[in-house]
Amino acid sequence: MSSRFLLALFLVLLVLGYGAQGLQQDDPGSPALFGKVQESISSYWDTAKAAAQELYQKTYLTSVDEKLRDMYSKSSAAMSTYAGIFTDQLFTLLKGE
Repeated sequence: MSSRFLLALFLVLLVLGYGAQGLQQDDPGSPALFGKVQESISSYWDTAKAAAQELYQKTYLTSVDEKLRDMYSKSSAAMSTYAGIFTDQLFTLLKGE
């Protein structure tokens, strides 16, 4: 998994490097340069976001999602029960009955 990440990182940096070389031909003070840089970064961000969403959708497991939802519902039910017991004990302690 880490080799894929390193390969993807290398490719992104390579593309950014070629994009930066193309942008260096313009006048550094021109507003068009800033617009090109902003557009380039925005397109790279959109590409990375789309790739991450695609990877998430490929690795999405319904069984794991169901287990997580079940575990959340059971733990939240237990926490509300124990919170109720704690509150009752606290009121009893403060009231002094």
